[in-house]
Amino acid sequence: MSPRTSPTEPFGARLRRAMDERGPLCVGIDPHASLLADWGLNDDVAGLERFSRTVVEAVAGRVAVLKPQCAFFERFGSRGLAVLETSVREARAAGALVVMDAKRGDIGSTMAAYAEAFLHQDAPLFSDALTVSPYLGYGSLGPAVALARQNGTGLFVLALTSNPEGREVQHAVRADGRSVGATVLAHLAAENAGEEPLGSFGAVVGATLGDLSAYDLDVNGPLLAPGIGAQGATPADLPRVFGAAVRNVVPNVSRGVLRHGPDVSALRGAAERFAEEIRAAVAGA
Repeated sequence: MSPRTSPTEPFGARLRRAMDERGPLCVGIDPHASLLADWGLNDDVAGLERFSRTVVEAVAGRVAVLKPQCAFFERFGSRGLAVLETSVREARAAGALVVMDAKRGDIGSTMAAYAEAFLHQDAPLFSDALTVSPYLGYGSLGPAVALARQNGTGLFVLALTSNPEGREVQHAVRADGRSVGATVLAHLAAENAGEEPLGSFGAVVGATLGDLSAYDLDVNGPLLAPGIGAQGATPADLPRVFGAAVRNVVPNVSRGVLRHGPDVSALRGAAERFAEEIRAAVAGA
């Protein structure tokens, strides 16, 4: 059975089911130039299309989530976006949930337009969820939150990211003594209050950050966790980093899977190994 049913069913419910059925793994689709070269592909639209179709063919029918990085498609202009549209449509048709990694953030009508581009059911790039930045103030995400609720989609909000530069903003302490990152998490907990089995508004929290016991990660929503594989974190690290919230973690692996291409069987095998290791780590927590 596909983990996706009605598109208006809340994203959190669809994600919980997909994670339970397929394992809690998100595979990134990151067709950067060096990876295309590693696959023996040209850094052009034809190479982009071959790469994306291969990843979708290999894993979309098996993993819970696929996460295309929008920038790697945008750099080819309208032809790259056409490839992205096809990838999103085919991934969702195969049963994977699609998180569009675009990290959009703005105010007012501009934020609403970003949301409509990715979260409106009639949009060519309609995805199950979108990554967004709250650093124009959490309230600036209001139009995206409203449209996500209306369409049964979700958001992943940058909260505690794995890049070192993020600390100067996310770990900064406000006048009330709470860090900016903790404030973002508190807003998400409020968005997800009372939702079952899982809220639709998640946080991006790096798996490489080590001890996060100072933060309340129990936002009753998913935690998208980059950093597994090439960035140094392992599935075994997840219980230590995320504690009691580990069951709601969606670990993202990109290069750790993609480096096995262009062979479809090798890509599929790598994804299945990561999914099993993650499942075992979460079950043993």
